[in-house]
Amino acid sequence: MTPTGTKPGERPVAARPGPPRVATSSRYTPPVPKELKESPPWLPVVMLALLVAGGVVIMLRYLVFTGSNWPTLVGLVCILGGLYLATKWR
Repeated sequence: MTPTGTKPGERPVAARPGPPRVATSSRYTPPVPKELKESPPWLPVVMLALLVAGGVVIMLRYLVFTGSNWPTLVGLVCILGGLYLATKWR
């Protein structure tokens, strides 16, 4: 019987050293639960509400509350809360 890839009477070619073989990992990685893949249905509603409310409060600061800067702070906090929720939306 001749080795694969040779003809009778030929000497087999020595195998060239190739890249080292990487063994498969024996660690088990469990699948991600469905709850973590999907965001709750209230999240986009609250996100949009915070973004819109923040913009409205900042506009009201310039139209109604001209003597105080607190509405600007409240508006920015609402917008930042909406942006935070946007990163959690899947």
